[in-house]
Parts: sequence; structure tokens; C-alpha cells
Amino acid sequence: MEPCVQARNITKRYGDFALEDVSFTLPKGSIMGFIGENGAGKTTTVKLILNLIKRDAGSILINGLDNIKDERGVKQQLGVVLDENCFHESLKPGDIAKIMANIFEGWSDAEFDRLLSQFGLPKGKTVKEYSKGMKMKLSIAAALAHDPKLLILDEPTGGLDPVARSEILDIFLDFIQSEDRSILFSSHITNDLEKVADYITFLHQGKVVLSASKDDLIDRYGLLRCGASGFSQIDGGDIVGYRQNQFGYDALVTDKTKARRKYAGLVVDDVRLEDIMLFYVRGINQ
Repeated sequence: MEPCVQARNITKRYGDFALEDVSFTLPKGSIMGFIGENGAGKTTTVKLILNLIKRDAGSILINGLDNIKDERGVKQQLGVVLDENCFHESLKPGDIAKIMANIFEGWSDAEFDRLLSQFGLPKGKTVKEYSKGMKMKLSIAAALAHDPKLLILDEPTGGLDPVARSEILDIFLDFIQSEDRSILFSSHITNDLEKVADYITFLHQGKVVLSASKDDLIDRYGLLRCGASGFSQIDGGDIVGYRQNQFGYDALVTDKTKARRKYAGLVVDDVRLEDIMLFYVRGINQ
């Protein structure tokens, strides 16, 4: 499968933070979920991809084009949706269309109008009169109306109610039906990523902890639950970390199938992405 995004050893150092040797590959026609705690480096990575800040080392290719040397060509292929509305609140959709048509060569007024109708967005109102969910849909419509090949999303569902979130996830799944389109989706809401992501890249303290197929991660890891006596039997090499609670211990195992066979008397449950992230970030390491 051809790559849409190839990030290799990208590095950015600040006074009190460093993004170190971050590498991942997003195949065409797929969605990559970008997860990690606040301050992990997700937004810094997105800014580096967009060339809003200069990297200290490494390379980033978008559909084979260097994001610095071929910046203009790369940005014509991008649709970007941030967690906050980026349009002035006095603007109406028609005003936004005029602005965007001067930026993107592939801009289509007809497609923008179609998306506004599909999303139920009133054309006669200003951005100020839109709800939070409507503003997010407006941003998505503006991002999609020039037929981008890569959609970059930074917390697009944060703060939205479950109905609005579900509608927006459906929009992303519809967009990805074309095999030459891809999505990089940064979010704290791991439940949303479990619904739509094909791949997961997990950043912690500026470094990549995991970058793999979402299904492989869910299938591979497990959550072992036991009391003190059971916990004493566990080989430290089988777990990422553990947490103690009033009922005993929870431990994240790196091979669920192996753990169920090796610790037959103990409970090994399936995991969610949130479990994996919590144990890497907040679990006690052996």
C-alpha cells in the first residue's frame, strides 16, 4: 500500500520540551489516530507537517513531496480542521467561499454548496450565529471543498455532543471511501478513534511509543486482573506496567494470548485504546 505520509526521525527542540526522532507511515486510503496526553507532542507534529514551525531534523513526505521543498504543492493537497473555528465570526459561508477560492486551485463552489446543504448549514447566517457543532461542520465543509488528498484533524470532535460527534465521524468515513484520500486524526477521545481509525500512533513525552494497526494493538494487548497472590506470579517481562486498586492489581500485558495460556487461573480481559495509553503514561513500570 502506497504511503500518504512518511515521517522519518522528525525532531524539534524547545527549551523545556523535545520531539525526538518521531517516525510513522500513514498508508493511502486509511485513517491514522494520533493519541497521547497533553504535551506529548501531537500538536507540534501537526505544525511540523504543515510547516508552521521549522523542524530541527528529519523528513516529511506527503504523497512523495517534501513538505518544505514542495510546500505549495503539498498544501494544495491538504484539508485542515482545527479544534477551534478559524473563520472570523462576522463572515457568512459565501464570504468564506470567496476567500478559499483565492487560496486553493481546486476549490469548487458547487461542492461547498453541496456540503453546506448536506450538513444542514444555513447560508444566510454568520459564523457567530452558528452552534459549536455547526462551526465544526463549516470548517469541515471548507476543508473538503477543494478535494484534498490528506485531511488533518486536530481535536475536531472535542466538546461536541454524542449526536454531533457521530455525524462528523460519518463524514470522515464517507471521505475516506476514495482510496487516494487519507486522514490524520489527532484526538483525546479514543472511543472515536476506535470507531474509525485503521492505524494508531501513540506519542508520550515527545517520542513514539507505538505506531501500528489499531486492530493489531487491540488484539495483542490485554488487561490482567488479579489479587496480591496472583500478582506475585507475574513475570515483569510480560507487562508494560500495573496499577493497584482496592480490589487488587490491574496490569497491561503485551501478549494477551500468551498471558491467557501462561496465567490460566487469572483473568485477562480485552483492552481499549484508553487502557493502553493510561498504562504507558500512568502505570507503574516493573
